[in-house]
Amino acid sequence: MSRIAQAFDSRQWGVIASASVKAVVVTLALPLAACGAGGFSLEKADVDRSIITSSAPSSPAAPAADKDSDQTTIGNAVSSADLKELAGQAVPWANAGTGSRGAITELVELKDGGLTCRRFSATRESFDGVALYKGELCLAEAGGWRMHEFKAL
Repeated sequence: MSRIAQAFDSRQWGVIASASVKAVVVTLALPLAACGAGGFSLEKADVDRSIITSSAPSSPAAPAADKDSDQTTIGNAVSSADLKELAGQAVPWANAGTGSRGAITELVELKDGGLTCRRFSATRESFDGVALYKGELCLAEAGGWRMHEFKAL
């Protein structure tokens, strides 16, 4: 046998293989031992007070001009509705100027002492959310309709 082949006989290969296996085991075991020796623990974790959060601001109330414009649109829909033809169905409404829309429900006509009024509920869906309103529109002496009550619930 040659001199190189004699240097690496099977016994020496066993020693090298054994040392390699030990090195791999130690390399894999060290990180696990570090975790088990008091590394990271959920019980020891503290709240990070350096992060500050707050709630999102509530959406601002609809601008008065938009609400007034929508109120006028709803009033026009209530005054022009044919109650006999509707037979209790909802009256849809939309205001292209504000982008709002909704439906008028519970529309009834009342006559009290010569005064004709229409009571209703209306939904208002707009960019600032959805709201429910109750209102009353009455026929004025001049022949036009006038809003007597319009309030958000």
